[in-house]
Amino acid sequence: MIQLYPAASRFSHDQGWLRGSFGLSFGGYYDQDNTEFGPLRVFNDDVIAAGRGFGAHPHNDMEIVSIVLYGKLKHEDNLGHSVVTGFGEVQRMSAGSGVVHTEGNPSETEELNLLQLWFMPEKRGLEPSYEASRFDTSQLEGRLLPVVSREPVHGAARIHQDLTIYLSKLEALETLSFTQPKGRRMYLFVIEGKLEAAGEERVQLATRDAARITDTERLELTAQTDSFFMLIDLP
Repeated sequence: MIQLYPAASRFSHDQGWLRGSFGLSFGGYYDQDNTEFGPLRVFNDDVIAAGRGFGAHPHNDMEIVSIVLYGKLKHEDNLGHSVVTGFGEVQRMSAGSGVVHTEGNPSETEELNLLQLWFMPEKRGLEPSYEASRFDTSQLEGRLLPVVSREPVHGAARIHQDLTIYLSKLEALETLSFTQPKGRRMYLFVIEGKLEAAGEERVQLATRDAARITDTERLELTAQTDSFFMLIDLP
């Protein structure tokens, strides 16, 4: 089953310094029928104004992944990390038993666009940790490139959950397929372009559209235009 979530159906907000959309319930937006998809709890598409950001705030028992699409993201935490990342890099923070951090746009002139995803960890009370990883952006072309994984993969951040986040770029009419064991889920998000997803049914996705996919062991993806997208393999 492929359930389409058009970009227009996502909850959007604009606070001036911060604008974007929520794929699942978050903050002041709550929908009792849209709180989770497997271990995925948050899928935010944020644009942060130059020189702005989130002040110090705590988290616990959550795996937090930040992927920059353009601009720069600065992370600082009470574990002693101070890191700036851009496109081609991924930040993973395991909040575990508790961590305090800040996130912001260090540029005084350019906006920052990032995707931030939160996942429930495999177990609670883990020791807090942080990692910034770098992947080869040229390897996005024509393949699913793992950028976050529970298993050790070169260039991918490690996460405490049985999932893998892939990024990919396809040229128009280029196709690839993905298979997974029965009973697992997929979350598909088109960052740019138009994509057809085909299992037992066919669904067309455009920029910022998402699909939640269940009971589908083999998924065929065909770009209708040059496309950039994310696919998450979930339990």
